[in-house]
Amino acid sequence: MTVTDRIDRFAIDPFGADIPGESARLRALGPIVPVELPGGIPAWAPTGYDTLKELILDPQVSKDPRLHWRLWPEIGEHPSWGWILGWVGVVNMLSTYGADHTRLRRLVAPSFTQRRTEMMRPRVEAITAELLDALDADGEDGADGAVVDLKAGFAHPLPMRMICELFGVPEELREATGTLIAAIMDTSDPSPEHAAFVQQQIGTVLGALIAHRREHPGDDLTTELIRVRDEDGDRLSDEELLYTLLLVIGAGFETTVNLIGNAVVALLTHPEQLAAVRSGEIGWDAVIDETLRVHPSIASLPLRFAVSDIKVGDVTVPAGDAIITTYAAAGLDPMHYGPDADTFDASRGADDHMAFGIGVHRCIGAPLARVEALTALPALFDRFPDMRLAVGEDALRQVPSFIAFGWREIPVRFGA
Repeated sequence: MTVTDRIDRFAIDPFGADIPGESARLRALGPIVPVELPGGIPAWAPTGYDTLKELILDPQVSKDPRLHWRLWPEIGEHPSWGWILGWVGVVNMLSTYGADHTRLRRLVAPSFTQRRTEMMRPRVEAITAELLDALDADGEDGADGAVVDLKAGFAHPLPMRMICELFGVPEELREATGTLIAAIMDTSDPSPEHAAFVQQQIGTVLGALIAHRREHPGDDLTTELIRVRDEDGDRLSDEELLYTLLLVIGAGFETTVNLIGNAVVALLTHPEQLAAVRSGEIGWDAVIDETLRVHPSIASLPLRFAVSDIKVGDVTVPAGDAIITTYAAAGLDPMHYGPDADTFDASRGADDHMAFGIGVHRCIGAPLARVEALTALPALFDRFPDMRLAVGEDALRQVPSFIAFGWREIPVRFGA
């Protein structure tokens, strides 16, 4: 089918205002549903856990649009499709297939060892303590009713500072780096102007980072990726280096921001579970897994592509069609997690979630995200045991994205 085919497509909300509700509505239509992404991009959306897992692990599903997306040559004819270039119009581990993906992962993965992650733990603890001290100072008025945005004061700066230190991002580029990643995640504006801004900022901000680290090399991952060579002498090209940094920096902080923020909101809206966690009845690892199941930091990830015709139930996804990776729908699937799948229950033991990916594309930064969350969450609730949301859960606003799954602000009060 082409973009001109007359086919009923479910229009994905570009603002992601009700991701759980949208997932349920899609699931009612079948195991895989034709959808329209922001700007009018046609794709298919798997709606259940088993379907998504099978597609992710199927070697006949690619992540390289240049090889396997039938509509790739038409992107220039559709100005409103430009936003997708920040996701698939790049050359890194996220958008390659087969031998190309294996080569890039072989070059990049050694920089993300368990040893390096453990070496970062003391720095995670130090930044956490510093941010909590700052919140404590602000909270002097909290007992009197002051409202603090926990995302701005804690959930965002911790991963942001960690990723900037890890990659040697100089202070003068940090704000622009955050702005760039937020712009890529924002799917509410498919205009050509927004897409052009993102592409320009990728070259400007990350290009400046590479230039800085070439002139001032240090003990950081940008310097390491500039220098990396494998046993055959292969290395990242300039284009691969630029877009690899886009991937690992963006995935390295934005997703952890949402993981921490989503876990805080889940526990504050389920006080009986918070009490069980604080008493030791439920572990923090279980909280993180259940958060990633119910509120995965990435709700849907574009795009994968059918290498050949793929049969899903009674539906055939034609070769060359695009598929989105629907982590939120999979995590909320009642066929896999039971009739209460839409309910946060940290005692569930949902460690089979796919929020970090599975197979050859599993996130190489997952161990660091877990270290940050396992440090930040217990420290936060130990410091502020009486913390509570300052608004009703219904008043929280989702970030403007069908990709990212998190809150714009998390207003809390610290007083008893």
